[in-house]
Amino acid sequence: MNSKQTLFSLLMCVLAIAGCDTQKQAIAGNELALTRAKQTLDSLYLNYSVSGTCLLRENYPSNIGEYTATYLASEEQKNMPNLYSYLWPYSGTFSAVNALFATTGDKEYKSVLDNKVLVGLEEYFDTRRTPEAYASYINSAPQSDRFYDDNVWLGIDFTDTYMLTKEPKYLQKAQLIWNFIESGTDDNLGGGIYWCEQRKESKNTCSNAPGSVFALKLFEATKDSAYFVKGQRLYEWTQTNLQDSTDYLYFDNINLNGKVDKAKFAYNSGQMMQSASLLYQFTGQEKYLTDAQNIAKGCHNYFFQDYTPENGEPFKLLKKGDVWFIVVMLRGFIELYQADKNETYLDSFSKSLDYAWGHARDEKGLFNTDFSGKTQDNRRWLLTQAAMVEMYARLAAIK
Repeated sequence: MNSKQTLFSLLMCVLAIAGCDTQKQAIAGNELALTRAKQTLDSLYLNYSVSGTCLLRENYPSNIGEYTATYLASEEQKNMPNLYSYLWPYSGTFSAVNALFATTGDKEYKSVLDNKVLVGLEEYFDTRRTPEAYASYINSAPQSDRFYDDNVWLGIDFTDTYMLTKEPKYLQKAQLIWNFIESGTDDNLGGGIYWCEQRKESKNTCSNAPGSVFALKLFEATKDSAYFVKGQRLYEWTQTNLQDSTDYLYFDNINLNGKVDKAKFAYNSGQMMQSASLLYQFTGQEKYLTDAQNIAKGCHNYFFQDYTPENGEPFKLLKKGDVWFIVVMLRGFIELYQADKNETYLDSFSKSLDYAWGHARDEKGLFNTDFSGKTQDNRRWLLTQAAMVEMYARLAAIK
């Protein structure tokens, strides 16, 4: 038996001991959080839908001509007024509806997924370039850039949907996306995935950390050990090149000259926490659990603040920031909780989400990014609302 076969056999034993089906079982719990998730999804579709399509606006109010998308690589594309949301904010609705479906098992959300979310998503699917993948804007517009991280998030969602339904069409889409992700790798910097197909200038944690999670989820779904090896390698590459050894958190990216952008965002560290937790589940190696716990402690210190409300008890409140980055961090904390059952961090999330409902939510049921309620945003971003749906839904399954 060669080394690859030996590794595969070992992993199969671990999965068998864990119960073979690694799909997490929803815990009957927080009905209030579930109600809030459902209400927020209703508010999202009420305020962002575009009549006659399955597409969505990017903001509320839309202010189409006044909005610049700061997360794109092309200056020309950034400054182009668009009627519809870019792919990344739209994709948040996939994660949100998936989370509600996973928590409730309600086929209503499967129907929303198939007949609304995925119908709109296909407007972004680009078959003109190979490998096929999702572009950052709809196909009827001029050709747009394609981002590896945008596609990774979708690949994770398609894999999760497959694990919930066992319908092959979702796995096939996930594997198609994985082919695109692999096309964004080379030997520069010793490996790793680029950020943008059209501008291969940096390798970012936001493509490599979830790339590792995506590969490990594909291993869960297919039992093909090649995915495990690729997920493990991406984890190790990201840890080697982008971790801050002083607090275990992750920097944003490294360019081809080896210069590291030391910005820290919640989703980057959160995805490495999730990857480490998955590696621990699959291998039983304590080093991965230690990695995940160290990242969790660093995230709790860095992305939360001590907060004392008027006439209330002090607690750890999530700092103002990109709310979708926060929900992706939550995925890591939940994965770690499956391993160590430490409720400290999920308790901080739960208290923050409770407080946000009363202080960061407006009369239309839409959320600001400052959970304390002390500041309000000029516009409500679609992705923020999708993230709130997902967070409430995921917490409803746990607490």
